[in-house]
Amino acid sequence: MGVLNDLKLGWNVVRDLVKARSIRSKLAGQLAARAPLPPRRFEIGVYFADGDVNLYQIRQWYKPLAELSKTHPVVILSRNPSGASAMLDESPVPVAYVRSVSDLESFLDDHDLKIVLYVNQNARNFQMMRYGRRWHVFVNHGESDKMYMTTNQFKAYDYSLVAGDAAVSRLQRVLWDYDFDKRALPIGRPQADHYGGGPALPDDGRTVVLYAPTWEGDRPAAAYGSIASHGVALIRDILSSPAHRLIYRPHPRSGVLDPAYAAANREIIAAIAAANRDDPTAGHIHDTGAELGWQLAKADVAVVDVSAMVYDRLATGKPLLITRPVSPDAEIDTGGYLSDSEWLLADDAPRVLERIEQVSHDSAAGVRLGRWVTHYFGDTSPGAATKRFHAAIEQLLAEWDRNAALHARDEPIDEHDAEAAIEVDDRI
Repeated sequence: MGVLNDLKLGWNVVRDLVKARSIRSKLAGQLAARAPLPPRRFEIGVYFADGDVNLYQIRQWYKPLAELSKTHPVVILSRNPSGASAMLDESPVPVAYVRSVSDLESFLDDHDLKIVLYVNQNARNFQMMRYGRRWHVFVNHGESDKMYMTTNQFKAYDYSLVAGDAAVSRLQRVLWDYDFDKRALPIGRPQADHYGGGPALPDDGRTVVLYAPTWEGDRPAAAYGSIASHGVALIRDILSSPAHRLIYRPHPRSGVLDPAYAAANREIIAAIAAANRDDPTAGHIHDTGAELGWQLAKADVAVVDVSAMVYDRLATGKPLLITRPVSPDAEIDTGGYLSDSEWLLADDAPRVLERIEQVSHDSAAGVRLGRWVTHYFGDTSPGAATKRFHAAIEQLLAEWDRNAALHARDEPIDEHDAEAAIEVDDRI
């Protein structure tokens, strides 16, 4: 048994090395084929140290960043070859590959970044945050009531752009000695202003149901995923109905740790393919695309796990069901929307169509939903969040100008302190 494990481990190492070499070769070609980024152009950087597995965290910012770049040039700073290669193919704003700290320093020498945005809490963020004379701003990759949203790491950033009153209240319950009025700037959900596109769905009167589960989680407290507990049963109920159309969008990390979770995901995918073969007009969709938004806009009802998808959907103001985690260790915030939401228990998953019918025609639930939408996102009328996002950026740029003028006579400081830069191996 030990020999087999060693052989498997050896094969995995060889496979990863081959994949890494292939990605680096492709990236080298991509960089050689494009023109150099013009110096002294970019005012705003978006720092992303992760590989392609976590691209979902920055993809949701593509459209808001593209809109922002019309007035203030934006560049994405990528530290990982697989992430950089993918973003060079798909990002609507320029991408700089700065693998090493020396690469990062060279880029900063050539570009006067005033604001650096961060979409996650990667430990390598601190390699960028060591550079002063610019604002380091946490924008996150979604709004939710998960414990991730109250981490003390918020204090590491000069500012945080948060969704609304709910986010500020959540932080106030946890963070000590934090200037919320100054450092937490509510902007709503600018991504919701770009919920569009996607495939054209047949106009045949079917009720469109989005099922967007999260992954299994890496610890009991974060075991929110429903694919294994709810998923197979609920999608079979939906697929059995000629009056419904399913959009299945699993988290890209689904099944990376739990083989049973991965097997349930495969079973759902196979069931969707079989249903489409049996009825070519059904049009059920297994969605793994990079773009998030059209699914939320086109779905009449959404079934989601405890995750940022709850709040992405909430921003639309349309009906949703939330799967109740079966793990007793899963931490659920009972002070926000989840205290008043429509839950789907695992035992009710085989009859999910009944629950869908209930939430679709419950006027009282609709009124409650509207109140929560305002609490979490403020004004959700078209364009309102984008205006708040841009206003926050303008506020930070004005504050940068004020500080730059105030410290114009300061002695120059060498930020390129090699002892402060700790390199981390790239992993693909």
